[in-house]
Amino acid sequence: MGLLVTLPLLLSLAFSLTLFAVRRRRTASHVLAIIGASALLALAIALLVVVAREGLQVVALGEWPAPYGIVLVADLFSAAMVLICALVSWATIVYATAWIDPERERTGFYPLVFALLLGVNGAFLTGDLFNLYVWFEVMLMASFVLLVLGAERGQVEGGIKYVSLNLLASAFFLSATGILYGISGTLNFADLSRVLSGTDPRILDLVAVLFGIAFGIKAGVFPLFFWLPASYHTPPVPVSALFAGLLTKVGVYALVRVFTLLFVHNPGWTHTLLLGCAALTMLTGVFGALAQHDVRRILSFHIVSQIGYMIFGLALLTPLGLASSVFYLIHHIVVKTNLFLIGGLIERAFGTGSLDRLGGIFRERAWLGLLFLIPAFSLAGIPPLSGFTAKLLVIRAGLATHSYLATAIAVVVGLFTLLSMLKIWNEAFWKAPPEGGHADTASVQYNARLILPTIVLAAVTLYLGIAGEMLLGLSMKAAEQLLDPAGYRAAVLGTVNPVVIAGG
Repeated sequence: MGLLVTLPLLLSLAFSLTLFAVRRRRTASHVLAIIGASALLALAIALLVVVAREGLQVVALGEWPAPYGIVLVADLFSAAMVLICALVSWATIVYATAWIDPERERTGFYPLVFALLLGVNGAFLTGDLFNLYVWFEVMLMASFVLLVLGAERGQVEGGIKYVSLNLLASAFFLSATGILYGISGTLNFADLSRVLSGTDPRILDLVAVLFGIAFGIKAGVFPLFFWLPASYHTPPVPVSALFAGLLTKVGVYALVRVFTLLFVHNPGWTHTLLLGCAALTMLTGVFGALAQHDVRRILSFHIVSQIGYMIFGLALLTPLGLASSVFYLIHHIVVKTNLFLIGGLIERAFGTGSLDRLGGIFRERAWLGLLFLIPAFSLAGIPPLSGFTAKLLVIRAGLATHSYLATAIAVVVGLFTLLSMLKIWNEAFWKAPPEGGHADTASVQYNARLILPTIVLAAVTLYLGIAGEMLLGLSMKAAEQLLDPAGYRAAVLGTVNPVVIAGG
């Protein structure tokens, strides 16, 4: 069963290469991309089921067991992230087959998407820091090309900002990794959690800050977030949706992993700093969203504000706090991806995402308004949707640790989030159409492949809200695993024997 851990990587690589070979055959590309995304989703479900039943799954590649060789590790947190990544990837790929123009498809859109998924899944499943760096670079290269594919001016400008800041993050990441290897002699997560307990805490404080900067840039944490709203609204909608759902969440995942497994020596310093960053991230993101008048720019700033809630739970370093981070991550990936896809439906029908040039959508397409309200209200935390449970968990965790100021900020930001969602509703859906109306809106027909993904993601949002006990239970168990480094070490370092793939 441990071999199941490698299959998301092998499948992503295989479909990336296959789709590159058939990239000039449009129908074949569409069929293979959907098959690949569906197979990845099925594998991810199987992996989570196995991890939930049998515990951590560990695979040592080649004849080199941990900590000497490459190790892949799937716990509940990483397996859940692989699954939710597969779900939104499936939705985005289905949507893309009816959206992306033939020229972008011929130049490699679908192979690049699966290359991106290779990097994302690799980051979730790797068991050591150096390979986490490698997977981040795979993800960065694929995402940069996707961002500028088509070479429109706005895309290139956004891409330059995106790659510049992410290269800076990579430099901090590599530097911190080198320092950590120099003082410990290992980069395996499990081995590091054992070795670092005897290291000078002042050196660990410095290394923790370096990793915090590196992953903070990639996650879009204050004050390192400004590249995100400058770039995420520029590419085609499927690319924006995929980025919004996944890329910053890999940065959050890395922060959770290192600040629960490696840097827990001085939480009064490291995690208090994270708490301050979380509060400022929530505030600056939501204020930025309120100042915007374009749907995708509003949604881009809300990526930033919602990242703050995830970091808030991590900063508390309690079972309930970490469970809130896991729950919030999963909820937000679904909701944010869907909001970008619905924003694309608006742009396709009405030719713009600018609120100044929209109006009366609910009268013309009431179903589109209803589709928008589900993820929008979930993002704002309206019951009984998944965002309500996510925010409630964060607030309860904050009150339990007497973090009253940060908790108050979380509540206020939730209200401002609702205000910005109502702003989109009022300006785009409810107010009268602009003078002269929308040109040729009646002639715009939606392909079923555009609507089906948004309905599926909306249904998932409703399910996670109305019947969210399963996700809540999974989040609590994942938090318990994150707070149990001894169990992680036992699984990886041999107390529980890992699967070894010979000749890898």
